Amino acid sequence: MLNDNAIKVLLVDDHTVARNGVRLMLSEAHDIEVTSEAESAEEAARLVRTQAYDVALLDIALPGKNGLDLLKQLRMDKPKMAVLILSMYSEEVYAIRALKLGASGYLTKNNPSAPLIAAVRKVAAGGKYISPGLVDKLADMVDSESRMPHEILSDRELEILKLIASGESLVTIGLMLHLSPKTITTYRTRILEKMDLTSNADLARYARANDLLP
Repeated sequence: MLNDNAIKVLLVDDHTVARNGVRLMLSEAHDIEVTSEAESAEEAARLVRTQAYDVALLDIALPGKNGLDLLKQLRMDKPKMAVLILSMYSEEVYAIRALKLGASGYLTKNNPSAPLIAAVRKVAAGGKYISPGLVDKLADMVDSESRMPHEILSDRELEILKLIASGESLVTIGLMLHLSPKTITTYRTRILEKMDLTSNADLARYARANDLLP
């Protein structure tokens, strides 16, 4: 039975097992209810237009429009709703980007239930959830010279970098992102130039060395 005073959570993840695990962890808290689930950004956007939530809990790796794109949309459509990112990617890869786009916090999926519950409660109350490790990362970024090469890439460029580094062909990446192979080739050229690299093998080595792959 739904507790009217509970924090209402929209859970967005395309993996059923992952959603089940998160729902189970949140069920330990009497004041948190997962009231809806979505497998894609498009489904989540439809739910948000018709129902009220206190917190949207998003994965980044979604089919079609990714979690960061959905985050941008939700910030415009429902600016008062807290958005918490729960991702398999390490904080070094996406946390700063997510916070800049308006996320209320960022957690990795290897966290136990206690930090997740604490994060949902904090962002629902209007606060920000930032882990101790991310606090250190934010402090380091005060010095702009400390930025890693991948941090100067756009969200789309970073997404394509990870796909190339994972071994996907440019044609396959184009199909996945609904872009032409020519456009993907242009992105690849831009990524290599920005990062001062010369080949897909270089991108793969960089991605592995900097934990950009799950």
